[in-house]
Amino acid sequence: MVAIDMRFGGYQIPASVHSRALAVLRREIEARLGEGVRIEIDGNIVARGQKASDLLTMVESGGLTMCYFSTSYLGKLVPEFAVLDLPFMVRDRKKAYAALDGSLGALLTEKLGACSNYRILGFWDNGFRHFSNRVRPIRTPEDCRGLRIRNLFSELHVRTFGILGFEAVTLDVRDLVPAVQSGEVDAQDNPLTNIRNFGFLDHHRWITLSGHFFGSAALLCHAPSYGSWPDEVREAVDAAAAVATGAQREFAAAEDAAVLAEIDPDRNEIIHLSEDERAAFAAAVKPLVDEQRERFGAKLIGYLV
Repeated sequence: MVAIDMRFGGYQIPASVHSRALAVLRREIEARLGEGVRIEIDGNIVARGQKASDLLTMVESGGLTMCYFSTSYLGKLVPEFAVLDLPFMVRDRKKAYAALDGSLGALLTEKLGACSNYRILGFWDNGFRHFSNRVRPIRTPEDCRGLRIRNLFSELHVRTFGILGFEAVTLDVRDLVPAVQSGEVDAQDNPLTNIRNFGFLDHHRWITLSGHFFGSAALLCHAPSYGSWPDEVREAVDAAAAVATGAQREFAAAEDAAVLAEIDPDRNEIIHLSEDERAAFAAAVKPLVDEQRERFGAKLIGYLV
């Protein structure tokens, strides 16, 4: 059998939880298929000047076989992905995993496959997103007022930040680090692992453990390629993706504790919100959540809470 070529893409450094999971994915596929497959990983396209979002185009066109990417970007194709972007909803990783591995994930996978060249092979943990900023501690929505914050390409993120009083600035990952370094933005939100790996600890003194969004990333495969593979290849890829997804989630959860242990309190202040403080944020965005519940129905949103 002629070896099948696969190419995986990402946008993070080798030590990141996503890059490590891609390495697991390659190892697991190679262990199952041996010489029947050749795999190349282009681990960080941002490092050579491309936009991270180019990964989506590359997979959809078949230039890449697979990539990971935030599901926030998929809402333009499948509106139901917006339920994963509701603020202050998810507090339990395991409940989110159960929903994504069950009925909610199956629904999103089916709808995306019906309107694109993407096949979702797993949902990865993109982390609880927290605020970091260079201006002041954030403990209340009032503390957000007037701060310029980088935003993902997500309408719900923009609206959430606007309700809280931020001025949202939409930037690709490629442009985020320079914007933080230059002070073009005052604040940003990311999981702790990215706050460390992207060097934001050098520029933002205050990190608020808000957990305002729980991020998911889809492991996306070029569907026509997947469909063209023999059954044994598809079975090997599915099994390898399941192993890599489990490993990635373990990496992500462990990373939160590791990053907190590494932070120097003389350089950075970690702000833990009390239950009352978190409730004030949740109350501020409740009209937005209620609107989305009306839009999608309580059942769909109920998978996550």
